Amino acid sequence: MIKMGKGQYIVLAMQAFTDLQRAMTLAGLAPLLLVGAGIHGQELPERFTPPSYRIPVPPAPAPMPVFPAPAALTATVDALAREFGGVVGISVRSLDWGWQVDANATRRMPQQSVSKLWVAMTVLDARDRGRLTLDDEVTLTRENLTVFHQPIATLVVRDGVYRTTVRELLLRAMQHSDNTANDRLLNLVGGPQAVRAFIRDKGLGDIRFGPGERLLQAGTAGLDWKSEYSMGRAFQQARAQLPPAVRRAAFDAYVADPVDGAAPAAIALALARLKAGEVLAPSSARWLMTVMEASRTGKMRLRGAVPADWSFGHKTGTGQDLGGRTAGYNDVGILTAPDGKSYAIAVMIGDTPRPIRERQDLMQAVVASVVANHR
Repeated sequence: MIKMGKGQYIVLAMQAFTDLQRAMTLAGLAPLLLVGAGIHGQELPERFTPPSYRIPVPPAPAPMPVFPAPAALTATVDALAREFGGVVGISVRSLDWGWQVDANATRRMPQQSVSKLWVAMTVLDARDRGRLTLDDEVTLTRENLTVFHQPIATLVVRDGVYRTTVRELLLRAMQHSDNTANDRLLNLVGGPQAVRAFIRDKGLGDIRFGPGERLLQAGTAGLDWKSEYSMGRAFQQARAQLPPAVRRAAFDAYVADPVDGAAPAAIALALARLKAGEVLAPSSARWLMTVMEASRTGKMRLRGAVPADWSFGHKTGTGQDLGGRTAGYNDVGILTAPDGKSYAIAVMIGDTPRPIRERQDLMQAVVASVVANHR
């Protein structure tokens, strides 16, 4: 017997393991030995692991293709915002290609009735969560009346009470921009704080939600709200009696930092996410977009340039006037081409003395450029 030192035993043991490893590699068993020793299959060197034992690693998902925005559209949007008198923000987002064209689109603009979008979404989110249905009955009384455009007021005043449903209130708010219908829905889902929570929880970005129609309009005018302002022209009469300096100070303060202000870029992205099914359940999103396509307001704003074979669902918003200026003249929506490709568009005029026809021309020019550059 040949005696060996400890070091020689180690050398022989390593040689024996190498010989065994080589033999097992030829037999395709090496991975089993190493896996049994606590080494994961993914960690085996590729040259050492027979193909039958290699564990495939799935490739990372390819990023959504993002093509550059059409240069002509970018130039047009920039020129429109720059050359139009007043404060203007424009955002156009392609839902299919991923690009977004912005001009002054991160500045908060007064939303006015554009904010009815967030009320409607909050209501439909409550529906998605099983907290209400579109057929739930809702009662309105004179105490629910607001100010300015509220066609439903005629029905309320006639009998002192009007019974309707969540569905009808949504249709009136979104298609006719009825302020009382919207504020009743707002109250139904928990008030402004509930809508703000929805905007925050859904990550909709730089979108504020105001205190409701009564306080918003009273504050813009320089008034403290009183219930009698909801009847007839009492609000307009009280506003007209204010000193001009008071009205102008309130108006300017609102335009400079609107309590319901939102960035056009944030609204365009929120609309894109609505269309993509990321904000509401698919059935609720489709229902809302269908309702928006039947809107009766703003026929000469963005819709005025929509070709007959394209579809367009939108929400308008219009603020108070003072000295020829308007604090918020807006239209936002989703434009869809015959081939199914869609664009989210937000055109918001935060403050301008330009006549209505020229405001409408600006909006239509944006749509016309989107259509012309569609591919």
